[in-house]
Amino acid sequence: MQDSHAPRIVFLGVGPSLHLFSPLRRIRMPHAYPFLSPEQKKELSDIAQRIVAPGKGILAADESTGSVAKRFQSINAENTEENRRLYRQLLFTADERVNSCIGGVIFFHETLYQKTDDGKLFPQLIKERGMVVGIKVDKGVVPLAGTNGETTTQGLDGLYERCAQYKKEGADFAKWRCVLKITPTTPSRLAIIENANVLARYASICQMHGIVPIVEPEILPDGDHDLKRCQYVTEKVLAAVYKALSDHHVYLEGTLLKPNMVTAGHSCPHKYTPQEIAMATVTALRRTVPPAVPGITFLSGGQSEEEATNNLNAMNQCPLHRPWALTFSYGRALQASALKAWGGKKENGKACQEEYIKRAMNNSQAALAPLPRCRSPSTL
Repeated sequence: MQDSHAPRIVFLGVGPSLHLFSPLRRIRMPHAYPFLSPEQKKELSDIAQRIVAPGKGILAADESTGSVAKRFQSINAENTEENRRLYRQLLFTADERVNSCIGGVIFFHETLYQKTDDGKLFPQLIKERGMVVGIKVDKGVVPLAGTNGETTTQGLDGLYERCAQYKKEGADFAKWRCVLKITPTTPSRLAIIENANVLARYASICQMHGIVPIVEPEILPDGDHDLKRCQYVTEKVLAAVYKALSDHHVYLEGTLLKPNMVTAGHSCPHKYTPQEIAMATVTALRRTVPPAVPGITFLSGGQSEEEATNNLNAMNQCPLHRPWALTFSYGRALQASALKAWGGKKENGKACQEEYIKRAMNNSQAALAPLPRCRSPSTL
């Protein structure tokens, strides 16, 4: 028997005009005011599809000046603007074998305005090779108060104006990285929600300027957690990210996701096979990433070059249905051997390029692995 004192809720209508009436409240469902025209949506979708065309991935050449300093220190090369230009010129001018492997290149701000030896701007060079120019737009992580060493990412101030300028300079996609970590007490709900909302705000600003946003919620591989713990956290983080993207009216067909692979922590005593990593990763993605997303471009996350390639290959052979392209957005996993071969010496340029081409071709093949029929779903 219904309690006569309980508030009555009456549902009237469907769709965007749905109202909930009760003696205590009246709630109006959210209404979206379209900010993208059909032409703008098509532009964004076409850019995203070009980046993740079959066999293609992304060269992440957006290392900050500080990050490059660490890499150059390992080869005893001086971290000058000219050395950074020379090294990236080697990558960008590698022969035509990479054209079928690289769909996009992520630039650091400095690199966007650098030129080849014969005076051609790097973005122009990349576009002439049929690749899409991208730009890193976040300004790094800062502490998130009241948490156990967690962070959020800064850079929203002025992003609207910067995106407008980057589009004029030839950039058609962007990258923004947020970082979360796994410990017994993290990631906290605050960190998950804050970083999801920052990513969504960034994504919506990019799309207003015709720039495809790469959404990167990286879960660090530090720690001793096992594969199952990483999968659980990855699912919670991605679920929050896609809820935030929906709340901010982001057009998913004009986005790309750059997640971590689901792996155990570096200090975990148990070592998992590429097939186990692939099954856990694809399962997490199937539970959280809408099929409207054109592609998932994995970060290598501290893996060796071989591990990153083998895990991507296993991902594309995983016996589960995958509605998105699964490919790469690698920095070190494309460059580590090339950087070592270069050694900061001009005479080693060809050897550097050969190592880079080899890694690009291997990862292209991994992204092209045959797609078997869907079998029973994972029980992970």
